[in-house]
Amino acid sequence: QNYPNPFNAGTTIEFVLPKDEFAILQIYSISGREVATFAQKYPAGVHKLSWNAGALSSGIYIYRLSTASASIENKMLLLK
Repeated sequence: QNYPNPFNAGTTIEFVLPKDEFAILQIYSISGREVATFAQKYPAGVHKLSWNAGALSSGIYIYRLSTASASIENKMLLLK
């Protein structure tokens, strides 16, 4: 999950990978428009990705973290 949530401009998305893996983190507006993408190979362990949404409007955003072995989605709330 991200923290803080709700957030104002910046949030951190934390995730754990059990093994070295290529991961794609995509962030979408509630209407389904992709607003950010982060993709790279990560080593096994805990990772924290900071995201600044200062240029976007308040609302619900959804992030999807996908690897070859799993995919998860969570909601986040941007309040300005």
